[in-house]
Amino acid sequence: MQGSAQTISPLRIVPRAGLCDACQVRGVAACSALDNNELQRLASIVTEKKYDSGATIFEQGDEPAYIFNLTSGHVRLAKTLANGRRQIIGFVYPGGMLGLATHGAYVCSAEAIGPVKLCRFPRERLLDLLEELPPLKTRLLDIAADELADAQEQMLLLGRKTPLERVASFLWRLYQEAVRCGQTEPSIDLPMGRTDIADYLGTTIETVSRTFTRLRNDGLIRLEHANKVIILDAQGLEEIAEGL
Repeated sequence: MQGSAQTISPLRIVPRAGLCDACQVRGVAACSALDNNELQRLASIVTEKKYDSGATIFEQGDEPAYIFNLTSGHVRLAKTLANGRRQIIGFVYPGGMLGLATHGAYVCSAEAIGPVKLCRFPRERLLDLLEELPPLKTRLLDIAADELADAQEQMLLLGRKTPLERVASFLWRLYQEAVRCGQTEPSIDLPMGRTDIADYLGTTIETVSRTFTRLRNDGLIRLEHANKVIILDAQGLEEIAEGL
């Protein structure tokens, strides 16, 4: 299969049943639509998997045997083009799903950025279970619709936004994801490197670095270190992201 990341064996696989109550993304994941009895039914088909940083969760072109729910860490989605070029097309944050939009094969590769934990659902068993759990079916349709909206937003970002607006949009999205997961501090973790950010935003590393510096000098953010950003002016950052 295509893809340059080296596959690393998962650390371990354990039954998921009984662990859902301790899940930190229980309130925002797809399973949030289920009551306790329905959750137990879903837990009966799930295993928890852990991957080291850099591990390949699935490869572009692989048979879509599983659907995943990210419970901890971050995942990079990358697509290899016909000419061999590799393009980052997205990042998945805690609570997000992987491997939903497939038609006979995974359409991209998924790689761990730092250590990650996921719930792994056998695809066919999950699809069968959707008929027994209508709330989960509705929730997955909502997630698929959100993914479509995100793809449309990415097209706008790459086609119409300036480099400043692109970086601001990226940071604002990360901030929204952190708030969605219950974070109260005005900070953003950046587990991905500047190269990944530049690739995703369709610009250069130098432009990303200059834009971070500009946002810092304008008093919108503070760079705690390379992998942490403090939001000083959330409204100002949102306005730039929206092109206001």
